[in-house]
Amino acid sequence: MLLASALLALLILTGAVWVVTLRNLFRAALSLGLVLLGVAGLFLLLEAEFLAFAQILVYVGAVLTLIIFAVMLTAKLQGSAAPASRQQIPAAAVSVGLFAALASATQPLVWPAAGSSAAVSLVALGQQLVTTLVLPFEVISLVFVAAAVGAIALAASGQSEDRQH
Repeated sequence: MLLASALLALLILTGAVWVVTLRNLFRAALSLGLVLLGVAGLFLLLEAEFLAFAQILVYVGAVLTLIIFAVMLTAKLQGSAAPASRQQIPAAAVSVGLFAALASATQPLVWPAAGSSAAVSLVALGQQLVTTLVLPFEVISLVFVAAAVGAIALAASGQSEDRQH
């Protein structure tokens, strides 16, 4: 378990570094997918299967697809070189300091043993989604449909402008 979590942490860290350092936006988006899959793997190690599958469906499936479509619909895939700044070294020092503070603050925590919390039934969750939570569920569905229609409209208007030029 410790080896698996260390490997997943390495995968997440590597993917996160690639997200912020790669110049190609498409490859950076794919690296974000690697990070999100690593987080889903951590959820699986913590025996939170529902969260892992929700992570894959919502973030990897929906959000990453939206980001990739946005990147592909833009004309410029290569980022321009950012000018060097004297603020990079202090910003890196502050980031490392914040990471060290957060890491040291979470170390003395006593985590509950696996299986000590009350198990949440997926059947009960599913029943709540279609009974008491049906309105928010349907509103989210409508937002996704509106986003898809908007993306199609943007893509279609871009194609018609290309044909006119």
